[in-house]
Amino acid sequence: MPRQHGPRRARITFSDSAAKQLENITSEADIHALDRALVVISVDPDVGEPLPGTSAGPQLREYADDVERVRILYWISVLQTVVVVAYIEV
Repeated sequence: MPRQHGPRRARITFSDSAAKQLENITSEADIHALDRALVVISVDPDVGEPLPGTSAGPQLREYADDVERVRILYWISVLQTVVVVAYIEV
């Protein structure tokens, strides 16, 4: 019997500034909250709200989880296989 796979996830990458923000997160609770938010985005990259902007570059999106108190700004590759995190707020 073939093995069932879950939904395909997008790969998460970080911009240089987001990677620096990530390095400064030291609280284990904040790391877990951020991890949960990144899983949500990787499973459904369209979950965030589009931010107003121009059509010249990628569409920036915002995902905010008020319960976990996490905010992430990101954009999605054309094929929705890569999510680039631009900003993290925990």
